[in-house]
Amino acid sequence: MHDNIRAAWNLAASSHKQGSTSRETQENFLNRFAEILIKKCSEISNTAEPYKSADLIKQHFGVEE
Repeated sequence: MHDNIRAAWNLAASSHKQGSTSRETQENFLNRFAEILIKKCSEISNTAEPYKSADLIKQHFGVEE
C-alpha cells in the first residue's frame, strides 16, 4: 500500500465513529476514508495547472496508468 494511502487509512481509523454494529462501524470507517481521499484530491486539483490534476492525484497515491 502506498504511504499516502496508508496515512489516509490510519487517519480514518483513528477518527471514525464506532457504530453499534460491526457493519455500522465499517460503514463509518469507509465513509471517513473516502472523505479524506476526496478532500486530498480536491486540494491537489485546486493547486494544479489545468489538465495536470489527474496525473498529480495518481502520483500522490502511487497509482499507475
